[in-house]
Amino acid sequence: MKDFDTIVVGAGVSGLTAARFLAQAGHSVVVLEARDRIGGRTWTERSDGIISDRGASWIHGIDDNPLTDVVRGFGMRTVEFTVGSYQPDGRPIAYYSPTGERLSDAEIQEFADDVRAFDRHLATTVGASELGSSYEDAIDATLAAIGWDADRAARVREFVLHRSEEQYGVRAGLLDAHGLDDDTVEGDEVVFPDGFDRLATNLATGLDVRLEHEVTSIAWSAAGATVSSTQGTFTATQVVVTVPIGVLKSGDLSFDPALPEWLTGAIAGFEMNNFEKVFLRFPTKFWDDDVYAIRQQGAAGEWWHSWYDLTDLHGVPTLLTFAAGPSGVETREWRDDQIAESVLDALRGLYGERVETPSQVLVTRWKDDPYSHGSYAYMKPGSTPEDHDLLATPVDGVLHFAGEATWTDDPATVTAALRSGHRAAQNILGRDLPFDGLTDPL
Repeated sequence: MKDFDTIVVGAGVSGLTAARFLAQAGHSVVVLEARDRIGGRTWTERSDGIISDRGASWIHGIDDNPLTDVVRGFGMRTVEFTVGSYQPDGRPIAYYSPTGERLSDAEIQEFADDVRAFDRHLATTVGASELGSSYEDAIDATLAAIGWDADRAARVREFVLHRSEEQYGVRAGLLDAHGLDDDTVEGDEVVFPDGFDRLATNLATGLDVRLEHEVTSIAWSAAGATVSSTQGTFTATQVVVTVPIGVLKSGDLSFDPALPEWLTGAIAGFEMNNFEKVFLRFPTKFWDDDVYAIRQQGAAGEWWHSWYDLTDLHGVPTLLTFAAGPSGVETREWRDDQIAESVLDALRGLYGERVETPSQVLVTRWKDDPYSHGSYAYMKPGSTPEDHDLLATPVDGVLHFAGEATWTDDPATVTAALRSGHRAAQNILGRDLPFDGLTDPL
C-alpha cells in the first residue's frame, strides 16, 4: 500500500490536468490508468507515416478558450479546419441534392439562411420546453410553429437531425431538448497535424503515471480513501475520479459506501453515445476541389451524409465520415470492410465510377472500449444542464469528479475535460490557479 496526497483515476486530459496542477503545488500525486497508454479518448494512431486521431480531433472555437493557450504553450502545431460543429455554411461545403445534383452557391445560401432562421425559433422552443422533452420534440414543435411548406421543413428537419447525430452521436429523440444548448463556437476551429495526443504527452511529463492499473473499487470516508487496482492498493486524502460516464454506469468501478443519491441521480441522466470515425484513404483524390466538406441531402444521406476532406493535413487523399447515432448503432457489429463498402456506395451516388478502392480503411470502436463504453456522454430526456454541475460537486471533500461530462458550458469536448481537471485541482487546493502555469515544467 502506498500513501499519497491525491490519487487521480484516469490519465486522460482531465486527470492529467488535475494531477499536473496539484504536483506543481507540491502535492504527492499518482495517476492510475487502466489502459496501456495515456490520453484516454485523445488517441492518435501513427502508421506508415500517416497520423489519425481516433479520438478527439478538434478544438471547437479557439477564441477565449484556455485549451488554445495551453496547446500554444506546449508548442503544438494546429491547422484551421472550421467544420467540426456542423455549421450549414461559413466555409466551402459541396452540397448535393437528394437526386445527386450539386447545389449552387445561391441555393446553399438560401438553405443556410433557413437553418439559421430555424435555430432562432428553436432556441425559444427549447427554453419553454417541458422537463422530459426530447430534441426531436423541440424540432417538430418549432417547425409546426414556423409553418413552412413540407419540402422546406423536411430539408431543415433532416439537417438538424443529422446535427444531433454528428454532434452527440445519438438520435434526436433520445437527446434531451437542452442537449445542444452548448452548440456555440467562438472563433475558428483547429485540428492537429502532429496528433492531438501530444497534449496528453506534454501534460504527463514529470508526473507519476501508472499504466495498466485498472481501478476496481474506492473505499472512502471523510478521513480519506483507499483505491484498489489490478496492480495494488493505494491510499490518499483525496481522489479525483475522471473515468467516463460509461464506466461509472457499468458497475466495473464500485464505491464503498455507495455514492449519494443526488450524484447517482445525475449520473443516471447521461448516457454514452454511438459515434465512430471512418477514415478512407485513396490513391488519388476524385472528389470536389477547394471544399472542406461534402454533404448529401435526402434519403441517400440517411446514414452517410457528410464527408470531410483531410487531404491537406498529410498530403494523402483522405475522407473522414462518421457512423453516428442510428448508423453507429446499426453498423456496430459490421466488419470494417462492410462499413467501408456502405460508405463507398454512398459516394458512388455522387461520383459514380470515379470512386476508387481505398488504400486504407480505419474504423474506430469506442462503443466496445471497456474503459469508455462510447465516445462521449449526452443528456437523456429528463436530465437538465445543471446535472453537469452536480457531477462535479465534491463529496465530503474527498471524492472529486472531473471529465468532459462534468462541465456545463461545452461538454463532450477536450476543452471541457481540461477545465474540469483545472476545477478539481482548485477545489482541492482551495485557491485559484492560472491556466498559464500549466505548461511550466515540474
